Amino acid sequence: MSKLFNIKYAFLSITVLLIVACNSNQKKSDTLSSDNPFEEKVDSILSLMTVDEKIGQLNLPVSGDITTGQAQSSDIAKKIEEGLVGGLFNIKSAEKIKEVQKIAIEKSRLKIPLLFGMDVIHGYQTTFPIPLGLSSSWDMNLIKQTAQMAAKEATADGINWTFSPMVDISRDPRWGRVSEGSGEDPFLGSEIAKAMVEGYQGDDLTKNNTMLACVKHFALYGAPEAGRDYNTVDMSRIRMYNEYLPPYKAAVDAGVGSVMASFNEIDGIPATGNKWLLTDLLRDDWGFNGFVVTDYTGLYEMIPHGMGDKYQVAELALKAGVDMDMAGDSPAIPAAFVKTLKQSLEEGKISMSDLDTAVKRMLTAKYRLGLFDDPYKYCDLNRSKTEVFTPENRTFARKVATESMVLLKNENNLLPLKKSGTIGVIGPLANTAVNMAGTWSVATKQNLSIPLLEGLKTVAGKDVKVLYAKGSNVDYDLEYEKRVTMFGKDIPRDGRTDKQLLDEALSVASKSDVIVAAIGETAEMSGECSSVTNLQIPQLQKDLLNALLKTGKPVVLVLFTGRPLAITEENEKVPAILNVWFSGSEAGLAISDVLFGDVNPSGKLTATFPRNVGQVPIYYNHKNTGRPLGNNDGKFEKFKSNYIDVRNEPLYPFGYGLSYTDFTYNNLKLSSNQLNPNSSIEVSVDVTNSGNYDGKEVVQLYIRDLVGSVTRPVKELKGFQKIDIKNGETKTVTFQLSVEDLKFYNSNLDFVAEPGEFEVFVGTNSNATLKDTFELVK
Repeated sequence: MSKLFNIKYAFLSITVLLIVACNSNQKKSDTLSSDNPFEEKVDSILSLMTVDEKIGQLNLPVSGDITTGQAQSSDIAKKIEEGLVGGLFNIKSAEKIKEVQKIAIEKSRLKIPLLFGMDVIHGYQTTFPIPLGLSSSWDMNLIKQTAQMAAKEATADGINWTFSPMVDISRDPRWGRVSEGSGEDPFLGSEIAKAMVEGYQGDDLTKNNTMLACVKHFALYGAPEAGRDYNTVDMSRIRMYNEYLPPYKAAVDAGVGSVMASFNEIDGIPATGNKWLLTDLLRDDWGFNGFVVTDYTGLYEMIPHGMGDKYQVAELALKAGVDMDMAGDSPAIPAAFVKTLKQSLEEGKISMSDLDTAVKRMLTAKYRLGLFDDPYKYCDLNRSKTEVFTPENRTFARKVATESMVLLKNENNLLPLKKSGTIGVIGPLANTAVNMAGTWSVATKQNLSIPLLEGLKTVAGKDVKVLYAKGSNVDYDLEYEKRVTMFGKDIPRDGRTDKQLLDEALSVASKSDVIVAAIGETAEMSGECSSVTNLQIPQLQKDLLNALLKTGKPVVLVLFTGRPLAITEENEKVPAILNVWFSGSEAGLAISDVLFGDVNPSGKLTATFPRNVGQVPIYYNHKNTGRPLGNNDGKFEKFKSNYIDVRNEPLYPFGYGLSYTDFTYNNLKLSSNQLNPNSSIEVSVDVTNSGNYDGKEVVQLYIRDLVGSVTRPVKELKGFQKIDIKNGETKTVTFQLSVEDLKFYNSNLDFVAEPGEFEVFVGTNSNATLKDTFELVK
């Protein structure tokens, strides 16, 4: 730190200490947690602030990527000097961030450091699979490590706050942002939320390789009507508490430092202005003591929601519990804290206490990060040169990607491929590096990601000849193709005709022993504002695949997707299907590791795959009706709750995923058939690797509460373990069930476990049939 900085900070410290002494007999604020160790320091700074400076702490403008050396003259610099900015987002690099931070520290009156946030969603420059893919690993330690590495890289580049994890439960794959979450199950989603928060924040936020996490989108964002992004959400409180809220609460319980409000409404009031949500539930009931930030222009968006003018919506948000306004400082956005709150305060529409409460939370967060002690702690240029996108990081990303892939079909053991002969790699997703990281990969070095074609050539070895043909464009519709290859994820449109592309593909196929068809979605077919009404592979690619199948050559479908797709036709016709999601920086190498059997696939689906879009929403832990379907094979039954025009079971159930080996489950045992409130039951099962390869299996435990004061799901995940089992080996896997595992929210929203009979299921997916029963007694 410079001498000038030390002198200025020493002066500020003396001023603060004098104020603390003068105010030592005053009552401490009750707006923050009583164990907040920074409360007196925060109050001291607060007492020095003008109204404009207070409102400035609540302002999170979009900075853009400021050019090095130009920060002092940028549009945002003057506002920072005047204390009108609390943080910036979408600026990166330690050098640029240090330059901007210096403006706040050396030129603003109170020298309050800035937060720097970014969407570090599934890795930073080293990118991991999209979150839906990452969740399919079912490996909590691995997931935590990905967050740790993302934090290490991002903080080395100057960033101290990530807008992650997204923990929205979603049962509707039409919604594009299903790709950013962890699927449909609240239990698994809660475990992943905890792992991500602990990975980002570590055990000490003052360390320069940890960062503030932000759980989003609070709340219920994953359940929009018709799967259309930003749309209305409406559900009962009992469904909220039992099915959608648990992952958010798990993140809060794990100590998450910030929460982002969602765009949707809850009980008729947008989340950004919903006091019940942001104060009564989040703070009073759950004990959250971090700060709440709006989503991008979320405050302004309450105007078209119909909640009032620019003053009314800002007042509503502040009183509801919002502490920071994201992107409201844009000239095009009239409603923002910095544009309205001062007038609202003067008119008595808000109180100074309302304003101070939010400011205290922002200052506390900066103390938690250690920014007042060292505002440049994230600006070590050596770290950015040695800790970002390193070979070691990329090797880890490759390993993670292999763990996320889900083998959906493997007829006649077509996979793994032999490292000999000729392989034809065909499809528009085969040689596109920029699509490998998937959506929300804002810091990824897209052009340095490994496409499938390159990965196969690297992993196959010298005895394999790899041929390539693009085969087709993404879609027949050029305008649609433009919409799904945005943000630098272009797949250049081939100037040849569809027939010429197909003829080239068939020529390659004729020379190949096996065909690897790389088809499916592009990276930007899923993600924010990528809702769809059709869950099938684009028709042009389906036509290519069908033509390849007609050659009689064995075909392996390498499916790229950011959501569950309806691939009923492909499941019927294609002998082998490997779902690779979007696997990140090392996608091509990781996919090849699995295709050739260097890694045995072990991923399991965390979201149900429907047979067609008409089945949506479809999820495993549904309720029964009074007329449930009586068979397990999906056949139609008159006067039952089912469809007349399609098989009624999903294409692939929750928890589903194959391996190159086989696993056999036997000898399910319960240590007791009675459970009382002060005991637990041990559930054990023998799992045998009865195939020809070593492998990993995700052993899953489900329960069913047979009688309740309110209707209960047909199954609920309550435990899982991912284990290594060698060929021919048997392992006994044990779970502990306690009363806590049986609790749910009843009609009074009391969290209870009700005495009665329960079924326990253990198996390889949610269709597990190996079961036993026990009784919960008083």
